[in-house]
Amino acid sequence: MADSTPESQTHPPSSDHPPTTASDKEDPLPPPAPVPESSVGVDQTQPPAETEKKEDPPTLASVLESEKEDPHPPPPPPAVEESEFPVATQKEVAAVVTEAEPPAAATVVVEKQEPLSPAELKETAEAEAKEKQVEKVLHEEHKLPPQSLVSFKEESNIVADLSDSERKALQELKQLVQEALNDNVFTSPQPQPQPKVEPKQQQDVSPAASSEPGSDTPAAAKTDPPGSEPTIEENPVKEAEEVAKESVKVAAFAEEVSIWGIPLLKDDRSDVILLKFLRARDFKVKDAFFMLKNTIRWRKEFGIDSLLDEDLGDDLEKVVFMHGFDREAHPVCYNVFGEFQNKELYQKTFSDEEKRSKFLRWRIQFLEKSIRKLDFSPGGISTIFQVNDLKNSPGPAKRELRIATNQALQLLQDNYPEFVAKQVFINVPWWYLAFYTMISPFLTQRTKSKFVFAGPAKSPDTLFKYISPEHVPIQYGGLSVDYCDCNPEFSISDPVTEVNVKPGTKQTVEIIIYEKCIIVWELRVVGWEVRYGAEFVPNAEDGYAIIIQKSAKIGPTDEPVVHNSFKVGELGKILLTIDNSTSKKKRLLYRFKIKSFSD
Repeated sequence: MADSTPESQTHPPSSDHPPTTASDKEDPLPPPAPVPESSVGVDQTQPPAETEKKEDPPTLASVLESEKEDPHPPPPPPAVEESEFPVATQKEVAAVVTEAEPPAAATVVVEKQEPLSPAELKETAEAEAKEKQVEKVLHEEHKLPPQSLVSFKEESNIVADLSDSERKALQELKQLVQEALNDNVFTSPQPQPQPKVEPKQQQDVSPAASSEPGSDTPAAAKTDPPGSEPTIEENPVKEAEEVAKESVKVAAFAEEVSIWGIPLLKDDRSDVILLKFLRARDFKVKDAFFMLKNTIRWRKEFGIDSLLDEDLGDDLEKVVFMHGFDREAHPVCYNVFGEFQNKELYQKTFSDEEKRSKFLRWRIQFLEKSIRKLDFSPGGISTIFQVNDLKNSPGPAKRELRIATNQALQLLQDNYPEFVAKQVFINVPWWYLAFYTMISPFLTQRTKSKFVFAGPAKSPDTLFKYISPEHVPIQYGGLSVDYCDCNPEFSISDPVTEVNVKPGTKQTVEIIIYEKCIIVWELRVVGWEVRYGAEFVPNAEDGYAIIIQKSAKIGPTDEPVVHNSFKVGELGKILLTIDNSTSKKKRLLYRFKIKSFSD
């Protein structure tokens, strides 16, 4: 990060400044496409007509009886969208989403654009012709999976916002859960199969067979030898029933059933949990109940409560991590598959079954810790925004990675429904189209509507549609750095201004200063390939402009973010100039702070 100091060069201020024009900005959140009713995988059907026979709500006895009749029913179609794989370890994020604050009262910001000179325009035209040829080749070689025509929009978890059929399904599921809690269905162990009892063979009771030769006493009348204990006949069926009764007595004293720290049916947060299971099963009440019951049992078998306290190391903290929030306040999880190109890390994580098992427990631990930070109140944020970076990804050819991925995916699909708000894939490689084509038939429309794909060139702009630049990490085009190694002058709560710099134009940002102070700013152009300069122009007519940073071209491999500061001893303005001589629109990001001399 290069902090530049004022150079000794000075020159008279320019008196002819171009007229002020409004900055050319894109709407970061374009309106979502209309969602046809038939395209969303949620049961929105209306109640049956009065002439039709209304179905009675399912009872716990009927639901459990149907499970007994078919102990291994075929599972409902997997709700792929509820899968959290890959999910990330939770770094402690104390930052919250804040509204953009206006600049300090001591300053005014003016943004201007002006065309380039004829010589610069000629250079731009030549560069444009070359870039079009390159883009044509890249377009032919690099094709992305087709985007869904339907943009997913999260449904409300407020009961009043649900449709009649959805409210009815929720009430029926709550009734089943209440009956299950009353009967200790969730906490009691699964019934063991009763042992088969072989009927004893009937003995021949004829006189010849009932007594030994030369004996006057019938066999049935024989007595045990003196001093021996009487023989007690065992009844395995009766013993199994007694064990079951004892288990019920023990379960009656069990604690209340909680999932993700939320006690079932204790408050309205429980409704949000139940709605996740209902949506994962298209509001089919019985299927949702079975999924919930199996999830609770799996959590007990997997030892979720003890897993939260296990120390599984920090080897994968660069592979997956939480960082910032999206524009709708969802926490954002980044999954960096390219880290597995490190052979040492790959072998340490996937080389044998024991390591893959540890990796799986780490994934589940990460997810549990992340979920505990969500807000399950009806109006809260209870989903995670996923960013999947496929740059340098090993791909599906790596057998060990594929096995571990499938194992985690299956567990997450079955036990973590509806925890994904959006799945954004960036730096998508050429091979992913074939992979997506292969799995696409198995994905529901609801799942596909959550997917967004972007190649390397479009990845930063795609992220900015959903995440503000102050929340996007530097390596992905934003201004946010790791919390453990951040710039002390700025934090994730300091808003960033975005400006689109048109091709062949010069963008000037004027920061007018009305008091003596120290001004600090940071600035970047996504992809750079532009010239950047900064100067201070005093208001005094006899004053001279001070060059803070001489105009120079900055390339994409140079320092991604420029940090500058200037001590203002007289009133004037700071001019930040971006000269875009390329044929492409560029995105300028900047923010600044005014500090008093005492700071």
